Amino acid sequence: MGDVDNDLEELMSRLGDFGKYQAWQFSLHVISALTAGMHMMTLVTVAAVPDHRCAIPGVDADNFTAHWNSSEVLDSIPRSELGALDSCRIYGANGTTTDCDSWVYDTTYYRSSRGMEWNFVCSRRWMGALAQSAYMIGVFTGAVTLGSLADTHGRKKIFYTSSVLQTILGVSVALTPEYFSFLVLRFLYGVFGSAGAYITGFVLSMEIVGPSKRTVCGIAFQAVFAVGIMLVAGWGAVIKDRMWLQIVYGLHGALLMGHWWLIDESPRWLWAQGRTKEALAIIQKGLRMNGNDANVDVARYVSRGKARESSRDERAYGISDLFKTPNLRKKSVNVCLNWFANSIAYYGLSLGTGSLKGNPFLMLFLFSLVELPSYVVTVLLMDRTGRRSLISTTMILGGLCCVTASYIPQTDYRSVVVTISMLGKAFIASSFAIIYNYSAELFPTVLRNTALGVGSMCARLSGAMTPLIMLLDSLDPRVPAVVFGCLALVSGFLALYLPETLNQPMPQSLDDGEKFGVGDTCFASCVRSRSAKDRGVYEVALQDSDYKEIDKDTDRA
Repeated sequence: MGDVDNDLEELMSRLGDFGKYQAWQFSLHVISALTAGMHMMTLVTVAAVPDHRCAIPGVDADNFTAHWNSSEVLDSIPRSELGALDSCRIYGANGTTTDCDSWVYDTTYYRSSRGMEWNFVCSRRWMGALAQSAYMIGVFTGAVTLGSLADTHGRKKIFYTSSVLQTILGVSVALTPEYFSFLVLRFLYGVFGSAGAYITGFVLSMEIVGPSKRTVCGIAFQAVFAVGIMLVAGWGAVIKDRMWLQIVYGLHGALLMGHWWLIDESPRWLWAQGRTKEALAIIQKGLRMNGNDANVDVARYVSRGKARESSRDERAYGISDLFKTPNLRKKSVNVCLNWFANSIAYYGLSLGTGSLKGNPFLMLFLFSLVELPSYVVTVLLMDRTGRRSLISTTMILGGLCCVTASYIPQTDYRSVVVTISMLGKAFIASSFAIIYNYSAELFPTVLRNTALGVGSMCARLSGAMTPLIMLLDSLDPRVPAVVFGCLALVSGFLALYLPETLNQPMPQSLDDGEKFGVGDTCFASCVRSRSAKDRGVYEVALQDSDYKEIDKDTDRA
């Protein structure tokens, strides 16, 4: 699977898989997942579009709105075949229907929102979709730019810069009074709110914990991300003013403000940069916290580090290195598609909770809560089944749930649709969690943050497309879910061509990354397993026949 730096692995093994030091650092890193989940889904409540109907001239006014089932309303607004009021048209002169230009909103759950202020309805639905897409495009941009910067300038610097800026932007976006300024701030909010701190925090954790704990820590990041979404629902149910609601969301970034003095730079990154002495200082600090009194021969490691440094390639690694060599290129394309499909299905199901009947805060909360048992099962299975088979299975099952739920009438079988959709969310949440761990293990240290950044970039590209794809429900309500489901099915199958990383050392150099997993696919493993089994049966049969021949010879004698 490629060579690894034996000196570094020896030191990291002394540190242990998960002692007090790793637990302390992980508890600091994982807060970035909480804020990322919250920032990602704020628009679901801050820009919510509740049930609405056309405002009737002469009947509805600022201080009075007619009851939805009053005779004035029923006589002025056309109804669908199922008896629901048309939300975009009103009767005009001579009984003709015309598009309305003002609306009345159901305030049962929402008193104010950007969607109600700026009327993200009917021919203006694109404005709400574009606002969510602007955030995802920001995450897309941050994933690729900040991911590369973290590989060249260090994880800690990018983590903290993003932490400060996400707090400032999270509050600023609540105060802007104009739509296009709002879009610009949403874009910048996405760059730093759900990309910089979250991705670098994840990588920092993956690079200090041992192989046996990477699964648990990686999945814990996704679980805390889901808790962040649950907080979106919780605060949305309590705070009814959209401005103060967004300010509260934004201020959660302050939880990361003290991290510059609390978290350490990744010793793996420092080692890969030739900064051996700094890496050793952090490892020694970790050993002391973990109660390990082992003596580290600093002079020996530093001298050997200088020898490596003199022969080390000084060039900086970037995105292009993921695609230059055949094996890395195949893995990169496959992983990118996996990120893309996971994200579009995950956010399609998350953003689609608003279209389900019932309390929108409860629906958003439940669709996030269902992820937690999914993560527990994933943790229990990942180190038994491996990454490859589990991610493929969960994606295929999640895709089937998406497609199935879209063909069941919600009016007649609401509970069935909700149940299948929640199952789909659980499966996709599981596969989305696995791809974070899987990506970190597939790529070498010199490209790890870049690879995660590119993967996250693909996820955010599909995330940016998700609100726009959901507008296709005007053609047929089933189209968005079918698109999401089919992408998950295709990517789930292609994941079988990725190498297994379970119990394998993490590659360090670019050469390690290219050698890692050559020829290892699910199908090749099955063939090898079958060949070994057949060979075993043949050898047993041969041994039995030999014994029979020996017995015959003995009898003749």
